[in-house]
Amino acid sequence: MTQPIRALEDQDEPALLRDQFRQLLRYRALLASGVALGLLGGGWLALSGEESYTSTGEVVVRSAASDPFAAGASADKGINIGSERQTAVSDTVGTLAIGSLARSGDRVEVGTLLSGLQVTNPPNTLVLRFTYTGRTPALARARAQALADAYLEIRRQRTEDSIANMVDGYRAQLKPLTEQRDQLAEQSVGSNDVTSARANLVVSISELSRKISELRALDTTPGYLTKKPAAPTAPTGAGLPLLLGLGGVVGLALGLLLSWVRLVFDPAVRSTRELVRSLGAPLLGTLPRERAAAGGLLAIGRSGSRLAEEYRAVAFRLAYDPSFAQRRRLLVTSPRGDGDAPAAAAVNLAAAFAEMGRDVLLMEADLRTPSLARALGPAVQGARPRWAAEGERPWPSGSRMNVDVPGSGAFTLIAGRRTDNVPRALTSAPVGRIVSEGDRPGVVVIVLAPPVLSYADAVALIDRVEGVMVVCDPREVHRSDLERIGEIIGAAGGTVLGALLHPGQGRHERLARKKARKKADKRRAGGDRPGRAEDGHGPERAGDPAETLGLRTFDSTAEHR
Repeated sequence: MTQPIRALEDQDEPALLRDQFRQLLRYRALLASGVALGLLGGGWLALSGEESYTSTGEVVVRSAASDPFAAGASADKGINIGSERQTAVSDTVGTLAIGSLARSGDRVEVGTLLSGLQVTNPPNTLVLRFTYTGRTPALARARAQALADAYLEIRRQRTEDSIANMVDGYRAQLKPLTEQRDQLAEQSVGSNDVTSARANLVVSISELSRKISELRALDTTPGYLTKKPAAPTAPTGAGLPLLLGLGGVVGLALGLLLSWVRLVFDPAVRSTRELVRSLGAPLLGTLPRERAAAGGLLAIGRSGSRLAEEYRAVAFRLAYDPSFAQRRRLLVTSPRGDGDAPAAAAVNLAAAFAEMGRDVLLMEADLRTPSLARALGPAVQGARPRWAAEGERPWPSGSRMNVDVPGSGAFTLIAGRRTDNVPRALTSAPVGRIVSEGDRPGVVVIVLAPPVLSYADAVALIDRVEGVMVVCDPREVHRSDLERIGEIIGAAGGTVLGALLHPGQGRHERLARKKARKKADKRRAGGDRPGRAEDGHGPERAGDPAETLGLRTFDSTAEHR
């Protein structure tokens, strides 16, 4: 029984994500190209970049203090670590460092020197970390040391300059007081006013002298170089393995992006769910790829064939489909042309139904490029099967051939032949009598038609063969094609029983088929047109255009010559 078509579950996010991931994996060439570009870029950066070396020194900043061991003394008194960091990367420090480097023979400009310097401050500390990157280990160590020493020297000079300025200010205040004291000392002794004024001057002079002594006693050490810069033993930066890994990750991301863009603009069917939704019919089966099947159309009859088991499963599913079981007529077609896949499906389904004990009639409705009898080869025999004897509705004389399937039975084949007016031939009364064989008990009629979107031949038969099976390659068929097929078949009064997916052909097989098609076009352009003899010469065939192979005597020897 045909299962109802389930709509996409919009809320099933894991299933949708899995489908999208599988769809992205369809474009393996884009993914591989992205990874290859990432690896090449990472390798180029690793091999083309110059090696650099980094040396690091650490300085603990402290403020001037009279007694650093006194209780409550704070080392960060008056220190703004952000301002100190800006001072460390200033031109003043760079200019001072240039002088010390010039004495050792390293002459460099201020801008060039500071371009390789990086000063950082670890959180919650008074530490400045001087990191210098240079071309050689010795150069990196020497410049990091010079910059750290220059910073400490600048801080020391600024502290000493501040102390000197304050001492000069106190001395300027002390000089007039000293002069007033000397003047009062020369005046007469015993006056209370003079004595009181002189005492006040002595107190002020003592206070200023004390402040000057304290300033001169301050510890002006600006900080300590707790970690001296050392010559690095290995170059810094990402190495070749790390850059290759990063390049691979970036390349994979680029490949996924390209695949996603390709997926958005790809008109092909993205998944089986989308195929079912576009066609409006269930998926009957998916054929596996089997190399052994390249030698012929018949897969049923070969032992251990997974392809044959899939055809049998499709035949059993159709046998229990109410829409098919009522009329037992099946039209096999494809959207635009899938090579030999529709013919192989029709032949193997006929063999599967014959294996189930049904009397099968396979009619080739391709009257433009018929090739079914030639493709079956030695399996085609001229004798009729035992059940095809003359009855109330006799078959056209000499039109049927028996196809023997080893181990499965036999079915009847009515092969096509080129004719002038194909639509008239397919809608003729003899074809109607052939299709009506499906009304007999135990008889199954399978009609192989050309692509439904390439020719109207399949549409001309839908009013007689209502059940349609579409054989297609999911990588090549478009969603719009499937929607159009469903509309055409529905408007013609037929029913799409389902879709059968085949793995398609590889790139080399498609190129070979394209070359063969070009050769056939050249032969037809040279005179091998429908209505002429098979060799392209001789008079055109005349007669009733409704006269298909089913109305003519089939010369089996000519097909195998």
